[in-house]
Amino acid sequence: MYNENDAVNGFKAAMLDNGITPPDTLIGDSFLHRFFVEGDRKGTLNGAYILHLDNRPSGWTMHDKTGVSFTWTASGKKQPMNAAMRKQIEYAKEVRQLEQQKAHQMAAQKANWIWQQAEPITDPSHPYLVKKRINPHGARLYREALVIPIYDESGEIVNLQFIGADGTKRFLKSGRKQGCYSVLGEPTETLLLCEGWATGASLHESTGHYVVVAMDCGNLKPVAGVIRRLHPNGKIIVCADNDPIGVEKATVAAFACNGLYIAPPDEGQDFNDYINTGGVVYG
Repeated sequence: MYNENDAVNGFKAAMLDNGITPPDTLIGDSFLHRFFVEGDRKGTLNGAYILHLDNRPSGWTMHDKTGVSFTWTASGKKQPMNAAMRKQIEYAKEVRQLEQQKAHQMAAQKANWIWQQAEPITDPSHPYLVKKRINPHGARLYREALVIPIYDESGEIVNLQFIGADGTKRFLKSGRKQGCYSVLGEPTETLLLCEGWATGASLHESTGHYVVVAMDCGNLKPVAGVIRRLHPNGKIIVCADNDPIGVEKATVAAFACNGLYIAPPDEGQDFNDYINTGGVVYG
């Protein structure tokens, strides 16, 4: 016989080992429970678990934000999930997907409303534009923040990025980002893909090429796939930020879309830094 406290503590330890901070109390009633995961946005319930505390304690947990999911047994031996457990897991995933779809739809509606209310920029004197030495390229102004539209594959606005005068960046709550992007210019034979909007603006001004902005390095690969589908014959160049993660993600993205990869020569630079110090981009 297993001690229940030992089983609960063992399951908690396994969650921590897999990067999921468990709730203070775990309920071993064989039903699905959702919980807040430390590090996520307040009010979210992105974690879920099922814990059996019978003569063979076992459990399952997932973190929707990271995609981590695993099963656990107190004995350490693999144990097939029964039909009831599989049904609960599938139900949890379906409910989460529907909730996420609804949240995305509401965020997209809000994004389009704010975009319509935002003012076109005619005077490029916003402190962020001045600091980065770039033009607005269609960005708008909303409550003193630059507003950058983010599109999905069909060309619909689904999210917004807000950039404050001090460079602080934020997105709409629950807005889609994975596989979505901002653009600068009109499509050209050569397409540049980069992380940040200011970097994209500098690249566009320097080269005249169409630039796609993924908004962060983790989104480079999903966006690269989208751009390749939309431009099957285009020459795609992924323009990395020269830091370890940026270079790694850009290399993976370039490989995924059968594209090329370049980076500024000095570590710590992005292409906005490089171009503003006199660097020239060829592509």
